[in-house]
Amino acid sequence: MSLIVVENLVKTFKVAQRQPGLWGAVRGLIHRQHRTVHALDGISFAIEPGELVGYIGPNGAGKSTTVKILSGILVPNSGVCTVNGRVPWKHRIAHVQRLGVVFGQRTQLWWDLPVIESFDLLAAIYRVPPADYRRNRAEMVDLLDLAPLLDTPVRQLSLGQRMRCDLAAALLHRPDVLFLDEPTIGLDAVSKLAVRRFIKELNRRQGVTVILTTHDMDDIEALCSRVMVIGQGKILSDGSLEALRRSVTSERWLIVDLANDGDGVSDPDALVIEHTGRRVELSFDPQHISPAELIARVTAKHAIRDLFVQNPPIEKIIARLYGRLESSNQS
Repeated sequence: MSLIVVENLVKTFKVAQRQPGLWGAVRGLIHRQHRTVHALDGISFAIEPGELVGYIGPNGAGKSTTVKILSGILVPNSGVCTVNGRVPWKHRIAHVQRLGVVFGQRTQLWWDLPVIESFDLLAAIYRVPPADYRRNRAEMVDLLDLAPLLDTPVRQLSLGQRMRCDLAAALLHRPDVLFLDEPTIGLDAVSKLAVRRFIKELNRRQGVTVILTTHDMDDIEALCSRVMVIGQGKILSDGSLEALRRSVTSERWLIVDLANDGDGVSDPDALVIEHTGRRVELSFDPQHISPAELIARVTAKHAIRDLFVQNPPIEKIIARLYGRLESSNQS
């Protein structure tokens, strides 16, 4: 049985419109005009227990609206939504007891209190039995290396330290579902790796179902076996990263490091997409020419120091998918 079920979910908002200038402001006081925004336009999906799902899309696509409905904060206009058999906005108290949420730009910790006191308060709010709380806290402190931070006021933590503490805070009550909204935003490379490693280990060891919304495609590639792409309130794609790539393009890239300066690389079955110094990046379709054949042609004509074949970066794939959506709307 699916842990999360969403069927034909619709959510609209009315947005006030005003004509420019002073006269427009006066008219707006007398006769206010509105337009309807379809934040969610009949989306449907199901998520199984223990899945780690990336939920991505451009700004205004409907990601936050979906998460707020799943969290019980918003009520949809129509459709079905259940999490662990409960309707989030109808059974909110019971629902949030099994839910963890982390927002990268906000904190649920108390700014002037030491971290350990914030943990104690959250345990009391969620009514976690003392023995369970001590066990859960010890596990989080160990996994996230929080021991040196427990007596530090939250306002004195770095962004990376605070994010690790926020992750622990969201998991003290052992939720079944964890919503992560931009959990690595603003973090340095070391902190990002630590957060990703923890999320993957949490999902593997405890079977927590994780829904990750982010604009950092490295997070998606490192963590998610399934990716849902939303745009203008509709699900555009739902499947593995590899399936998403295939749905957009079969293109591959050949990266060539030339031995000599000033050399150029060209081939009738490949397109030069960038040439910087001795490095040349070629785009080709493996359905038209195999990587081995293209490499043989290039190495026969040029002295090569190194080369490798890779898929286009996932952010470029996503950008093309968004571009298709905008083009279809304009036409």
